[in-house]
Amino acid sequence: MRSTISQKSLGTPLKSSCPYKGRGSACSYFQPLILCASERFFKGYPRRVKDLILLVKHWYQECQKKWMASPSLRLLYALELLTVYAWEQGCQAEDFDIAEGIRTVLGLIRQSSKLCVYWTVNYNFENETVRNTLLCQLRTQRPVILDPADPTNNVGKDDGSWQMLTEEAQDWLCSLRRNDVSPAPCWNVLPTPLFITPSHLLDTFIKDFLQPNETFLKQIKKAVDIICAFLKENCFRHSSTKVLKSVKGGSTTKGTALKYGSDADIVVFLSSLKSYESQKQERPQFIQEIRRQLEAFQQIQELEVEFEVSKWKAPRVLSFTLKSRSLKESVEFDVLPAYDALGQLHSGCNSRPKAYKELIELYRSSDISGGEFSTCFTELQRNFIEPRPPKLKNLIRLVKHWYKQCERKMKHLYSPHPCGSQMKSKVSLPPKYALELLSVYAWEQGSGMEDFNTAEGFRTALDLVIKYQQLCIFWTVNYNFKDEPMRSFLLTQIQKKRPVVLDPADPTGDVGGGDRWCWHLLAEEAKKWLSSPCFDSELGQSVQPWKVPVVQTPGSCGAQIYPTVGEGRPVGIQLWNEIAGRSF
Repeated sequence: MRSTISQKSLGTPLKSSCPYKGRGSACSYFQPLILCASERFFKGYPRRVKDLILLVKHWYQECQKKWMASPSLRLLYALELLTVYAWEQGCQAEDFDIAEGIRTVLGLIRQSSKLCVYWTVNYNFENETVRNTLLCQLRTQRPVILDPADPTNNVGKDDGSWQMLTEEAQDWLCSLRRNDVSPAPCWNVLPTPLFITPSHLLDTFIKDFLQPNETFLKQIKKAVDIICAFLKENCFRHSSTKVLKSVKGGSTTKGTALKYGSDADIVVFLSSLKSYESQKQERPQFIQEIRRQLEAFQQIQELEVEFEVSKWKAPRVLSFTLKSRSLKESVEFDVLPAYDALGQLHSGCNSRPKAYKELIELYRSSDISGGEFSTCFTELQRNFIEPRPPKLKNLIRLVKHWYKQCERKMKHLYSPHPCGSQMKSKVSLPPKYALELLSVYAWEQGSGMEDFNTAEGFRTALDLVIKYQQLCIFWTVNYNFKDEPMRSFLLTQIQKKRPVVLDPADPTGDVGGGDRWCWHLLAEEAKKWLSSPCFDSELGQSVQPWKVPVVQTPGSCGAQIYPTVGEGRPVGIQLWNEIAGRSF
């Protein structure tokens, strides 16, 4: 089935019939409205997206010739919609690589048994009647591709053609591999959305679509080993600067990496960076030196390195993509030079008090931003997450995937300039790390069990996002209220404007940030998600969040500091300090 509007707007040479022909008098009555909605749907897409649609349809025609069969108008329309879905979910740029687009669409066709695609531009889940219709459609046998103009019309309904299309897509994708050369990239698009996944299938969703497989993990490890060996053995071979240690960071090391998006972080601690100040001042020159050495190294090792152009005059990180014949796909890297504030972490040696004291003194006496030197504490950040139960790490993956969806949806939004001028800037969402910490906090306070209900954990994390204006969260695993100057510094930190979410490794790093980021946009999105089938139990009841306090106080972690909470007023902290005798 295919809309006459598609023929008009796309300039397709294929003949078309009315998509609702023969579907009854009621359908005929609403046909003009549906066709109008269909026209509006396709009208706004860039020319290049329409070119991609034509290419996909040409591929389908070639398949039909091979099978000596007539094209199905319903399937043609389904492929048009699937192409739009691939572009929306994976690209959204007006100018893009057509080859990447066609590979993405073929990849989705290859997963036809999991396809569930729909839009909410003309209808949504708010009206109960429409919601029930949508849920009924979305629970039918895959593939499901709903007409964006008519929720009752599943144009993806299988008539026996999808299996042949799936096999053909598989053959085409395999034919792209030649001479053991890495396949060209495609967009990261899932065949089914998280929003309509029932609560009891969330674990399956994570396993099928979010968890990286062993091949991915081996790929990352191999790439990291190549770069770590380069940093240690080649980079500063003819220099007085020595690599004290290189620490693997990021989600891959912590065990929370997503299946899509291969990336690796390496923090390299250098002997020439002897203080926080020297890190800030000398880091750009070391980034340039690492880049220069890496450019020479790639020629010897037959590597392909593509550097990302930094928009900063004094960059904090060297970002690049590594390709090699020994790697099945490209891997994105961030290499960050840092001051070794902690030294060698081992039992019986605690260098944290000294490192934190120096950091606090610098923070109070200068204009550095909070979290400026969080790279110095990468090992502590890693150790905070790495030993957690596998299911909690899966919850973190789920929340991060939700965050990425919000990020993609809001990337074209602009916010008013803080100075009141006519200029506007792109909205800035809270860092992903903040959502990771909220997930950990939700589990610690609400469950603490290795095996728990994923839907309840996800619901709790979103509930904390919704209540962002009240949040005051911190941990005392690496620092606490026992001694000065940390004691008074933390009291100052937790009285900042909400939300406050302190980095458990770096007390200056408030990833809640008060009004620095657009938490309200995430909160609005989280409220919309409360109507998601993710939070409908198998018994038809709503999944409830765990009972988790939104405010941590020093008293809750055993410090001799007593919170006073007045109804409708912010938390006030009163400290009996025998030496200073003052209140906070």
